[in-house]
Amino acid sequence: MSDPISATPDARYQGFATVADTGPRGMIMVRGEPATLAKAAKTAGPDMPKARAVTGKGDVSLAWMSPDEILVLCDYAAAPALADKIEKALGAEHSLVAVVSDARSVFRVEGDKADQVLRKLTPADMDALGQGEMRRTRIAQTAGGIWSPAPGVYEVMCFRSVGQYVFDLLANAAKSGSELA
Repeated sequence: MSDPISATPDARYQGFATVADTGPRGMIMVRGEPATLAKAAKTAGPDMPKARAVTGKGDVSLAWMSPDEILVLCDYAAAPALADKIEKALGAEHSLVAVVSDARSVFRVEGDKADQVLRKLTPADMDALGQGEMRRTRIAQTAGGIWSPAPGVYEVMCFRSVGQYVFDLLANAAKSGSELA
């Protein structure tokens, strides 16, 4: 098997905020009824996240995506084995477990004014996005997700096929001198 590579390897831009490709990330989509999702969360490790939240334990995080979906975030190499473990734990329960690591790109936007980069590109209410929360939203003309793992830090997830487009949008919005008044 070849080594994983992101759609925008080593992409980095420094303006009034820093925008950087985070590299390959393990991601497992789990869909099912709430009780099924809770069982999947227990198998993965972290607590089941409440609506719009992200929980973590060790190297594994869970993001609430919708009432019938969670996203497991983990080390890229660990994703297939963890997905198998979750699938076995769910047994015959009606569910879908899919490794989607290669279908996504993730960018980190950080700095004192990092929120301004996103305010230019998304209709999401950035004032209402707290630390440890996830929002599914639009990033200009494409679907995406935004979460804040720490103050002044945002991670932006999009489909890999539009990774270069989203990186370019983020870098342009972070240009020094374009801060919001």
